[in-house]
Parts: sequence; structure tokens; C-alpha cells
Amino acid sequence: MKRVAGYRCTICKKEYPFGPELMTCPSCGEKGILDIVYDYSEIKSVFSKETLKHDHDNSMWRYRALMPIKGEGLGDFLRIGWTPLYRSLRLCHQIGLDTLYIKDDGLNPTGSLKDRASGVAVAKAIELGYDTISCSSTGNAASSCAGNAARMGLKTVIFVPERAPIGKVAQLLIFGANVVSVKGDYRQTFELSKAAIEKWGFYNRNAGINPVMTEGKKTVALEIAEQLNWNPTDWVAISVGDGCTIGGVYNGFYDLLRLGMIERIPKILGVQSTGCCPFVDADARGGELVPTPENTLADSIAVGVPRNPIKAQRAVKESGGAWIAVSDEEILDAMRLLGRTEGVFGEPAGVTATAGVKAAVAGGLIQSHESVTVVSTGSGLKDVKNAMLAAGEPFKCEPDIAALEASGRIR
Repeated sequence: MKRVAGYRCTICKKEYPFGPELMTCPSCGEKGILDIVYDYSEIKSVFSKETLKHDHDNSMWRYRALMPIKGEGLGDFLRIGWTPLYRSLRLCHQIGLDTLYIKDDGLNPTGSLKDRASGVAVAKAIELGYDTISCSSTGNAASSCAGNAARMGLKTVIFVPERAPIGKVAQLLIFGANVVSVKGDYRQTFELSKAAIEKWGFYNRNAGINPVMTEGKKTVALEIAEQLNWNPTDWVAISVGDGCTIGGVYNGFYDLLRLGMIERIPKILGVQSTGCCPFVDADARGGELVPTPENTLADSIAVGVPRNPIKAQRAVKESGGAWIAVSDEEILDAMRLLGRTEGVFGEPAGVTATAGVKAAVAGGLIQSHESVTVVSTGSGLKDVKNAMLAAGEPFKCEPDIAALEASGRIR
């Protein structure tokens, strides 16, 4: 793959040739998360706005030239990506914006943006000859890994904290995963998965470790740019847990800028819950991240020890963006607001970006004339318990029209 130049450590900047499987920097150890480095001149020869006009693969694989995979047999995979980008009709006015777009990634095969990373992971695992793939996850990465692996005939060993929502655990079991529910938090779950992967030699899908994961997640940015005719909005807002997704969003726009396909990188708004916001806290202190309690109902971003901090912090800094935290109450309100104004059903972590944009506009961080894209990262069906907490109970009525009329519910 001439278009892939190699790896570069995000800490020491040392570069390594691409070829052998490499997870982290040999010099810096586990904290030495790697970037994939591309030869953009090589990519330009096979990938452009013009080639995309003639590419009828309406999935994330239309961007395979910007992925570190050989790209064989991709037509057999689940259809990942090319999710809708809706222009807001009513939500924009309610939160004080002229222009707002909603990228609904809850419509991916297993219901979340994480399918983008898992698709690349499965492709890479097959390419390298593995028969089993493994990861730790608060839920979405796990179910996406299991579903995409099942489609392609790979076995999965999945580690989730015992608080993982039952909807996500049900997906895992239906997809045939060997599920280990860990009696502990996400940090402990990650450590157990790491030990198991090392002991049994599974392919490592952990997003905070494996550098190819970011390359799948970045396709959401590539789609946003193409769907907006290569003129992305002023801001793109994304919820943040481990840091891999927001890092991928920046990488996608960075690739397009280097290829001359867009003229600027949007400002990226990283949004966390006040119950678990290590990146927001670090930004306020101007220092490094410190371990944070995981006290939020937005389980998909309840990561107290992010494994991909440099890519996440780089995304906000280099784009001229910002960090913001919102309460769980604001997240539940965003679930109702997004559903009732735009018909998009997002899980708590999925709508956290929307809650963040509302708060950012109210606080003057985002101006009303600035255009914004929010990424809804996961379907509300992933976490029905919290959806009911946000929506409330239905009205219960006797099967009698007089009783219904007397209730005053119908006007």
C-alpha cells in the first residue's frame, strides 16, 4: 500500500514503516499512541472529488483510499456509513442558530458510529489472518465489533463493565459474542481485556490502542464534508469518551485539507458530561488529564481514564475549537428536544453533542450566525431505560371514549 507511508508516535514523533502490525510506539510504550501517516501525492492519483462522483458505493468504503487496509472483499461487509445529514427545521430556532445540521450515525448497522471503527478492525484482522477479535467497551464499540465480526465469520471476546445497558448486552449475545461482564468500572474492564488479549493472542480492537480505529471513525467527517458539497459548517460538535472519535473527526478533515478538497478545518466542539469530564477539566487547568469518576448516565462516554488523549486534545486545539461539559439533566433534555423537533432518537451519549451546542450558544461560545453540525453517535434504542427517564410514562386510559374525553389529553 504505497498510499500509507507509515506510523508516527504522537509523543516522541518517531516514525516507523508501515507493514508489520504495530499498536503503540516501541519507545514510548502504551501511552505512545500512533498516527497513520499517508502519502497524499499517491492518494491524489486515485482519489478525488471526481472519482467520488463515479463511485456508487454509498458506504464508508467509498473512502477506502484513505484507510490503512488493502480494501479486498469490502462488498461483503455490513453497509456502514453514508448516514443521513439532516438540515434542522426547528431545533436550530429553539437553540438560537441560523443553520444546524444533524448527522444521524445511530442508523449504522448496529446502531452507532462505532461501526466505522469496527468495520476497519474486522477488515484488518482478516487481512492479518486472525480468527478472533477482542475489545473492552462501555457498550457500543462492543456491539459493533460483535456484529461486524459475525457478518465476516470472526469470533469475538468482549469485555464490558457490569453497568453496560441491557440493550447493548443483548446485541452482543445475539451476535454470538463471548461476553465477559466485569465487576468493575471501565478502567478495570480495559485492563482485563488487555491482559486477555496478550495471553490468548486475539486481534486488539481497543480504540485507545489500535491506530487503525481512528481511521474508520474519521469517515464521519469525510461524509459530512461531501454531503455539504465540500463546504463544512463552521463548527462540528461531537461527544467525547476515550478521545478516539473526536481525534478521528479531526483526522478526516485534516486529510481533506491536505488533499485540497476543502479550504478549512471546522472548529471542533468536544462535549462531555459534568459527571465524567477529564478533557474539560484538563482544559480548564491547562494541564494533563487526571483520572476522573465515571458518574454519568451517558455510559458510552463514561471514560474516566481516556486512552487517546493526545489525538483528542489536538483535535480541539488545532481546529481552534473548544471543550464544554453539560449535566445529565441537560443530556436528557437534549434527548427530548432532538426527538420532538427533528424526529432523531439518540441515546444519552449520542445527544450529548446537541446538549453541548445548546449550552455553547447560550453561553456565547458559538454565535447565532455560525453554522454547526452535531453528530448523533448512537440510537436511543441502545438505552431504553434512560429514554423512558427522559420521555416519561404514557398516559394510561380505560378503553372508553368518554374517559378519554374527560382526561383532557386530546384537544
